[in-house]
Amino acid sequence: MRIIGELPARPAVFAAGEEIVREGTRQKESCLVTSGFAARSQSLRSGERQITAVHVPGDFVDLHSMMLKVMDHSVVALGPCKVAFVPHERIREVTEQSPHLARLFWLSTTIDGAIQRTWITCLGRRSAEQHLAHLICELYVRLEAAGIASDFTYGFPVTQAELGDVLGLSVVHVNRKLQELRSAGLVEWREGKVTIRDFDQLARLSEFDPTYLSLRREAR
Repeated sequence: MRIIGELPARPAVFAAGEEIVREGTRQKESCLVTSGFAARSQSLRSGERQITAVHVPGDFVDLHSMMLKVMDHSVVALGPCKVAFVPHERIREVTEQSPHLARLFWLSTTIDGAIQRTWITCLGRRSAEQHLAHLICELYVRLEAAGIASDFTYGFPVTQAELGDVLGLSVVHVNRKLQELRSAGLVEWREGKVTIRDFDQLARLSEFDPTYLSLRREAR
């Protein structure tokens, strides 16, 4: 939308692993991913962490920070990442001026919630192989909708340790599950490039249903 394009934004570039937003801080801006990938994460005192969301270009990572005030999690760069910080004050102004834009921002946060519910189900009830397959399907569908994936191929420059933080698995277990999907002829994952060899079979294996992503064009 034109209004979004005209929002004042402070661009910033982050290297892999850098914190974009720190847990416990009070934010006066919300962060829009313009290139690369970002992740929300929470860490334990032991140093272990759980990645609770992956954000792709076009995602507002933390619109909710305008309402919640204190961040209960961090946002980190997965690989090189470019973002634009938009002041909360300006977001308030444009949402008051444009009720339709306010609904779209609301939709963005409700889709975040839908993805979170699905990820909880994956962590709690799907097998490790199903969980990995589901993540691969989800990312392809989201990136294809954003116009940056096609022919069942996309870039996702994460380490196996980071993938383990998404899936709640050890690096050894992640590697084993990747090998199983590769051996089954479903997926190739080399040097940050993912190629899905049989999307339909991968979706059946993981019971992937994209309804929760709300990608259908409908009046909002």
